[in-house]
Amino acid sequence: MSAVTEGLQHARELVKQKKYQDAETIYLNLLNSNKSLDTDNSIKLDSVRNELESVILELGDIYSVTHQKEKLREFIPNSTEYMSILAKSKTAKVLKTLIEKFEKVPDSLDDQIYVCEKSIEFAEKEKRVFLKHSLAVKLANYYYLKTNYKKSLDLINSLLTEFKKLDDKPSLVDVHLLESKVYHKLRNLAKAKAALTASRTAANSIYCPTVTMAELDLMSGILHCEDKDYKTAYSYFFESFESFHNLSTHDSYEKACQLLKYMLLSKIMLNLIDEVNTILNAKYTKETYQSRGIDAMKAIAEAYNNRSLLEFNTAIKNYNKELMTDELTRSHFNALYDTLLESNLCKIIEPFECVEISHISKMIGLEAEQVEGKLSQMILDKIFYGVLDQGNGWLYVYATPNKDATYDSALELTTELNKVVDQLFEKASVLY
Repeated sequence: MSAVTEGLQHARELVKQKKYQDAETIYLNLLNSNKSLDTDNSIKLDSVRNELESVILELGDIYSVTHQKEKLREFIPNSTEYMSILAKSKTAKVLKTLIEKFEKVPDSLDDQIYVCEKSIEFAEKEKRVFLKHSLAVKLANYYYLKTNYKKSLDLINSLLTEFKKLDDKPSLVDVHLLESKVYHKLRNLAKAKAALTASRTAANSIYCPTVTMAELDLMSGILHCEDKDYKTAYSYFFESFESFHNLSTHDSYEKACQLLKYMLLSKIMLNLIDEVNTILNAKYTKETYQSRGIDAMKAIAEAYNNRSLLEFNTAIKNYNKELMTDELTRSHFNALYDTLLESNLCKIIEPFECVEISHISKMIGLEAEQVEGKLSQMILDKIFYGVLDQGNGWLYVYATPNKDATYDSALELTTELNKVVDQLFEKASVLY
């Protein structure tokens, strides 16, 4: 048994005992000993390649598990020095794996961007085009997560040019999908839809992994939600949910939970509360996806069904993290709040011909200025007919005027008579 093999086994035992510092020292010593390896000795070289790969990955694992982002930030760019004896494909695999491990370290996005940029510099220096492209896609995604949309779009545009030249359809699918996400965040829905269509077109000509197709369906559902086409959005969310549900991994479970919330959101926005209850009582929801997020959607559905603004506000307050941290649910719940507010105001003023705004404010539990502003907007939108007397702080409510069909009928008759007179004039003109 070689010294490297013995050192690896000893380090692994220390990791099992959670003696990470001691294990780290052994791994670093093994790396330094391999750095000075005689590359002309092919037998020895072949015997340590796999062990060297294991050392690098396991040391990266230690830094990832212990959340040592400073050490990981320094280690990943420096690890390329140790990889000189590895095959090019192995180097690319190890480097990308290390960067993926970094993603598990919380609050490390800036460090991930730095590491990715340094790795791209290494790929350019070594003239490894495919490694550079795959890392650039990751970097564009990191810029997107960092909300640095301009840098992300600039990188996306350069990548699209390269991938179109290479006719790299799988990469085009991923980059166009990311482009759609960026434009959605920038509220440029037309370009977001165009990018998604381009991504689907590329996907139709190749075999796409289940995760990619699920992501495409998720993005389609989000864009239909933005268009307020909740019925179509629900169908896309359901397709995506089924895909993630069947994958049975931790990441897919998180996505499935998110999609279940979006499915419930679509049904709430369509005011199909019975179908919301059907989803909540489904076997997969009860057995697998019980969480505060699902409880939050249930509370919102009950409040909306009861037309209760108080219950709605209570649900938002109790489940603020679950509901308001997600941009899609937050924007649609703001619209739902306005709908509920209008519904509650209409219910309160229904029995009155004249009512004080302070009384409405007290009953609904909002500031008088806020109520007055909303009432004036509702009058302008012709949700009800009335007049605000701001001097006295009163609201006069009028009955909804009935539309008399006689005027429409008379106008239609006059139009037809006009056509008859025109025809008679044409025939009379022939006689002369």
